[in-house]
Amino acid sequence: MSSIIRKIINTTKAPAAIGPYSQAVVVDRTMYVSGQLGMDPASGQLVEGGVQAQTKQALVNMGEILKEAGCGYDSVVKTTVLLADMNDFISVNDVYKTCKLSGTSHSVHKVSLFPKRLSMVCKGGALHIVSTRCHCFPRD
Repeated sequence: MSSIIRKIINTTKAPAAIGPYSQAVVVDRTMYVSGQLGMDPASGQLVEGGVQAQTKQALVNMGEILKEAGCGYDSVVKTTVLLADMNDFISVNDVYKTCKLSGTSHSVHKVSLFPKRLSMVCKGGALHIVSTRCHCFPRD
């Protein structure tokens, strides 16, 4: 019986993990990516521009982690989106359509708390937080 191959994935091109976990882990041929916020990796702050800008940045962050493991959006089989406000659902899906994830299994959940202490004041007083995570199969 062969042993399970496990590899931790980290890149400086995405925000560092904020807890005792990695950005992603590959177990045999399946990759699990930790949730990504719409944070700029250099500043550690949420990007300005509302939910669509934050969704795009979260997906860019996820893409950089995928790339570090030799994957791409085309390797993703499932994504989970966590939203602070379900009224943002359509705006988030509009961004997802632009990054080749529209054919994946996709679930969306509303959550009230995120594990990161974030600046809770955005332009206009609205808080838009998107966290996205995925499961994918790295290419050979």
